[in-house]
Amino acid sequence: MLKQIDLNSDVGESFGAYSIGLDGAVIPLISSANIACGFHAGDPLVMAQTVSLAAKNGVGLGAHPGLPDLVGFGRRVMDVSLEEIRHYVTYQVGALQAFATRRGLPLQHVKPHGALYNMAVRDTEISDAIAEVISELDENLILVALAGPNRDDLEAISKRHSIRFALEFFADRAYNPDGSLVSRKLPGAVLHDDGAVAERVIRLVETGTVAAVDGTEIELRADTICVHGDNPEALALVKKVRTSLTDSGIKVRPMGAFL
Repeated sequence: MLKQIDLNSDVGESFGAYSIGLDGAVIPLISSANIACGFHAGDPLVMAQTVSLAAKNGVGLGAHPGLPDLVGFGRRVMDVSLEEIRHYVTYQVGALQAFATRRGLPLQHVKPHGALYNMAVRDTEISDAIAEVISELDENLILVALAGPNRDDLEAISKRHSIRFALEFFADRAYNPDGSLVSRKLPGAVLHDDGAVAERVIRLVETGTVAAVDGTEIELRADTICVHGDNPEALALVKKVRTSLTDSGIKVRPMGAFL
């Protein structure tokens, strides 16, 4: 069987006069782009430019909706209702859909950002609300969510709303034995050795396992690998991961091409 995986990255996170990330260098190396939609980062001009850059490189287009928190970059938990979450996601996905439509391209996926992503991992009602919106906007959209040892909850939610889902592995983040991400507040939460990161990605794709922070083995199914390339050091890591996948005979493709 052909081994294949999707590489995604969070892009389009500049805002007005503020430039964030290295999108021009990162986007040619990935297969799916999570594009900020204006709530935690991004603006109409940045969204249009990012969609154009992704389209030129054959990269799948994804909406990256977050909480309305520009100052906190969408990483702060907010006390919001399920109704508010539905409207926030509708607003942001709809905006990116419009930019994609102008280019004559489909939107491939939706990946919640930051605090909203983590809230959805912890609370199935939030995951369900996001899936409901995605289904109503376009049943062809793929919901991206955190991979873990047991994601039966996500499978049930996706079936209920007749949408596909992609399980995501974070290449440069340490994992707890239960499959959750090690808090960024703790030392060693973010991995910086590009060779070691590339090795664990190859191992994950080939064996479905990854070593937790305490050395125990976790079984994980992953459809897409998140790589961060927002600084020169991180960009080198993305390049190493992409080259290692190719050298190992693993094809990098947009998630919509095989899910």
